Amino acid sequence: MTEHETDRHTTDTTDSMDEPEEDEREEQKEAGDDDEQTVRPSDIDIHESIGNDTLDDLDVELENGGGSSTESTGVDLDEVVLEETKDDSKGLFDDLLSGEPIFENKEVLRPSYTPHELPHRTDQINQMATILVSALRGETPSNILIYGKTGTGKTASAKFVSQELESTSQKYDVPCEVEYINCEVTDTQYRVLAQLANKFIEKNHALIDDRLDSLRDLRSTAADDSERLSDTRFDTVDDVDERIADLETDREEMETVPMTGWPTDRVYSTFFEAVDYNERVVVIMLDEIDKLVEKSGDDTLYNLSRMNSELDNSRISIMGISNDLKFTDFLDPRVKSSLGEEEIVFPPYDANQLRDILQHRADIAFKGDALTDDVIPLCAAFAAQEHGDARRALDLLRTAGELAERSQADTVEEAHVRQAQDKIELDRVVEVVRTLPTQSKIVLFSIILLEKNGVHNINTGEVFNIYKRLCEEIDADILTQRRVTDLISELDMLGIVNAVVVSKGRYGRTKEISLSVPIDETEAVLLSDSRLGNIEDAQPFVQARFDN
Repeated sequence: MTEHETDRHTTDTTDSMDEPEEDEREEQKEAGDDDEQTVRPSDIDIHESIGNDTLDDLDVELENGGGSSTESTGVDLDEVVLEETKDDSKGLFDDLLSGEPIFENKEVLRPSYTPHELPHRTDQINQMATILVSALRGETPSNILIYGKTGTGKTASAKFVSQELESTSQKYDVPCEVEYINCEVTDTQYRVLAQLANKFIEKNHALIDDRLDSLRDLRSTAADDSERLSDTRFDTVDDVDERIADLETDREEMETVPMTGWPTDRVYSTFFEAVDYNERVVVIMLDEIDKLVEKSGDDTLYNLSRMNSELDNSRISIMGISNDLKFTDFLDPRVKSSLGEEEIVFPPYDANQLRDILQHRADIAFKGDALTDDVIPLCAAFAAQEHGDARRALDLLRTAGELAERSQADTVEEAHVRQAQDKIELDRVVEVVRTLPTQSKIVLFSIILLEKNGVHNINTGEVFNIYKRLCEEIDADILTQRRVTDLISELDMLGIVNAVVVSKGRYGRTKEISLSVPIDETEAVLLSDSRLGNIEDAQPFVQARFDN
């Protein structure tokens, strides 16, 4: 192509770009219409995701038939729509988290929490402190037995005093320690001694490790400068080496006690050696001490209370906590005389005292204005009916708050407290029934079958007849009628049934029995037991009662 032809070709091309042919303009117009129809629905989808200014820019760009949406606005339409779709799909917990929480610190309302202040227990706390203060002088404190019904502040007060005792001992550099054991869980002599032994072995290991670190530092510096030993009890580096070897041997010989397998006397001697390894005063707090005595006798208390006469470096004091005011009646006289040196009784709280306790905890546990004025008085009134049980009152307030939070209410109201009362009562029944022995469960199931079949004023004989047939059905041992009567009395004590002795004149006396718990829920708990699951279809046997 010649230079002239090239220039002409360039000119034609430029003209054609500036002034497109009529057909090309029509095609572009149609293409622009198609693009507009394609993008407009997305325009609606993303309206809330991108601003109106951005949409105006898109409209201008689309009308001009220009570039992609990404180039003109920096926004990928597909990504925006996908992002909007992802935001709309809420997870399982999103709705639950959308509400404002009512609680500031829920843990304050749990029984495990030890408050910094215990209202209406100042006298008992001061009494404990005056007994235990001798531990800070390096002397052996008297043993303490603490009595009181459930929820009267026994454990909380004892833990509070123990924390104060340990913090004060550190302040004055006096070796004083408190070890807590829940005897409802650790309920045999072996377990108690093993747990105590392992705790002191762990403390001894830490003590030995600290001493070894110090001695090794001294050894490394004394090797270069023997004058470093002048202020110590060591004369030569060899003395330091010998002491390090002794400590390493001591550490290796301290073998932790397994939870089973050792003879009890070996466990006892291991504990004895561990506690006496270092100079200290030890207070052993045995919560629910009556459970320990009930299951494994008073050997543990006897051994612990007599240890001080054999210890060289340490001193031991026992602090027992019990709900049973008469548990010492079953102790050996020798144990009783050496154990019960000081007794402290915790009386039940009244409604006004419970109100103070709840208000004190609620100020920390809930956000401001989260409770209506009638919530705390109602919780206190309900708990005061249950023998002044502060634990029950705290559970009630916490459960009411949880129910309000689940319903996304702004405040806890009286209705939530009443719902919580019903829920806790049902939970208590379920737990008590679930832990009953198998024979008691069969007796209770017999009473349920009779009530479900319209039998009123049930007597012991009727229960025994159904009980025998149920035992035959699941191949269980059949107890005597007298023993079944005793089991009914135990169910009565637990509040599961109501058994009233009535006189039948010349026909003697009998017990009239009725259920005190919801039938359907109780039956469901009983049938969840693998042994009783087979008697679900045994209701036709109730007809035998009428046949007889």
